[in-house]
Amino acid sequence: MATTTLSDTEANVGIQAQRLFTLSCVALCVTAMTFAIRAGMLNDLGGIFNLSKEQIGWTAAMAFFGFPAATIFGGLIYNNTGPRLIMIIAFLGHLLGFALTIFAGGFWGLMLSTFLVGFANGAVEAACNPMIASMYSNNKTTMLNKFHVWFPGGIVVGALAALAVKKIFNDLDSTWQLEIAVMIIPTLFYGWMVFTTKFPDVSKDTTDETDTAKNLRAMVSPVFIFMCFLMSITATSELGTQQWVGSLLEASGANPLVILAIVTGLMAVGRFFAGPLVHALNPVGVLLGSAIVTSIGVYLLSIATGNMTYLAAVVFAIGVCYFWPTMVGFISEYKSDTGALGMSIIGGCGMMGLGMWQPVIGRWIDSATLKATEAGLTGDAIQLAAGQETLSKILLFPLVLVVSFGMLYFLRGKFQKS
Repeated sequence: MATTTLSDTEANVGIQAQRLFTLSCVALCVTAMTFAIRAGMLNDLGGIFNLSKEQIGWTAAMAFFGFPAATIFGGLIYNNTGPRLIMIIAFLGHLLGFALTIFAGGFWGLMLSTFLVGFANGAVEAACNPMIASMYSNNKTTMLNKFHVWFPGGIVVGALAALAVKKIFNDLDSTWQLEIAVMIIPTLFYGWMVFTTKFPDVSKDTTDETDTAKNLRAMVSPVFIFMCFLMSITATSELGTQQWVGSLLEASGANPLVILAIVTGLMAVGRFFAGPLVHALNPVGVLLGSAIVTSIGVYLLSIATGNMTYLAAVVFAIGVCYFWPTMVGFISEYKSDTGALGMSIIGGCGMMGLGMWQPVIGRWIDSATLKATEAGLTGDAIQLAAGQETLSKILLFPLVLVVSFGMLYFLRGKFQKS
């Protein structure tokens, strides 16, 4: 009977591996909470500080600029510093970003604080993805999926925390500041773990994976460049749709909070139990299957009303749940010669693509709303028609992925794990 053995890296890290994995999960939970709490209150902050929609848009964009800036920075220094310094930067960025938000005072304060929070979020990805791939070198994609359980999980935690604060402190003018303060608690916890946990010493690794010059050369390959492009599409299919779907479908009779619970809950469960699926289909097969199911889910969302919207949300959640971690896992397995830098750049491409496509989706909504109004629709009928038309256009993203991952699947014999 075959026995399971630890890799050399896992053996060297020993019992610290689980502690480092827990630290990573808590930090990613904080990252997700910023999406659920901080990003979710942008419109409220616009009213509090008398900001225009354009100013709100620029404020939101700072998070998308901060994230890739951190992944590039973190990826470039990882080989020399290891993950600990990058996690210290993430901790300080979160702490300072939350504090500056609480005491923002206006537009420029929000701009700076949002950038810092986005930078901290990117630093978490830049440090944790390669660290986890290194610690669990025989099971990279499965463990990266388990790590990314805490993105949807953190969104649920953040949403519930925000609801609790609003319910308990509803009469206070500073309720929004208390919502931000809630995120400081898990931030301090993972910060304490950063300063009290032994991290792996990458300086002792002399392989090509820790040679930044060789990492950069390895990134100049058709496969890596192609995957960077697809990462921008997968991120938009997942996070772009999630950001808009609640408000777009509220007029259909669906409860946005229930949709959020369905999508994030199923994503968390799916990622936690990703192992057998990844081993059965390999990462490329998982990505192709995800693209197909996501296409079906977005199509159903574009035509569903009432309770059928919840079924459509289930299909959509099953489709998108494996995208982000499996894309990172693919790079760590098939382009491991790009090292930590490759995994950081692929994540940055996802968030940058999401930021670039958000205004486009916004314009689609504006155009569809105007079209519905000119057609004589009124009230909720306008929002429903605009939402369904916009989702029918968003369907283009997963359809592009079906074709692209289909090509990659049939050509998978042409490239080997590096």
